Amino acid sequence: MTPTCLPLQAEVSSPQHALPEGACDCHFHVFEPAPEREGEAGSLAFPLAKPRSYTPTPAPLAAYRAIAATLGLQRGVLVHPSVFGRDHTSFEHLLATCGGWMRGVAVAFSDTPLADIERWHALGARGTRFNALFDGGTDARDLPKIVDRVRAFGWHLQVLMDVSLDPHHVLQLAELGLPLVVDHFGHVPAGQALHDPGFANLLALVREGRAWVKLSAPYRLSGAHPHYTDLRPLVDALLQANPKRLVWGTDWPHPASPFPVPDDEALMARVFDWLPDAALRQQVLVDNATALYWQDTPPR
Repeated sequence: MTPTCLPLQAEVSSPQHALPEGACDCHFHVFEPAPEREGEAGSLAFPLAKPRSYTPTPAPLAAYRAIAATLGLQRGVLVHPSVFGRDHTSFEHLLATCGGWMRGVAVAFSDTPLADIERWHALGARGTRFNALFDGGTDARDLPKIVDRVRAFGWHLQVLMDVSLDPHHVLQLAELGLPLVVDHFGHVPAGQALHDPGFANLLALVREGRAWVKLSAPYRLSGAHPHYTDLRPLVDALLQANPKRLVWGTDWPHPASPFPVPDDEALMARVFDWLPDAALRQQVLVDNATALYWQDTPPR
């Protein structure tokens, strides 16, 4: 039986300080609920893949938009989750509905029809995701073929991986020839990262402008809940390496986490801790997100 995610946080409060105009959440998911029928409460509107590593509870777009508006986030990047596997029906529906403020990261396979990739691109997809941690994603052996399929669209390769498991793997991915975007700090435990060869290689790629890193999902890596103070040295190291290659995301609704659902208000407070001046917040939350996801279309 696959684990089920915990219920959503009910409410959040506005942050103490305002975010810059055009602030972007570069990593969130949506799990639309099905119309309620007797005996089916909590079911989803779109089919889930088998096998999968977890079963999400409903997390509707309306709930995300309410939280984003309260926090001051005006744009967002929808990431196709592993639990939907090859089925992009939800992804297409959401991008078609919200294209003015939303971009997306799809999951292309080596045999995904080019017509599908073209349609996703027209809807706002700007990358394909390789998930090395959960069931339902692509096979690493197929990545060269996948890269060849999406290269002409100017997409990037987004990876969910623990860079400490094989220090050379992140370097090999950077050699595939697409911009490389690494989720969740590289998924290395906070206390280990600054002494880890894989994280050192990731820092080198960021420094050289060959990789981007998402400052997202700190609760997956931290031993200091709920303030995640042990992640500050990682943030500082990444900022020192190259602040133009960092983006930020909520990872809402925080699926597949072994921890209680984090407080979204507290996650936003970390932004002001990690990026203490307005210029850094403008760079990470607005300018970098625009360069990565809206490079061919100005934000609206």
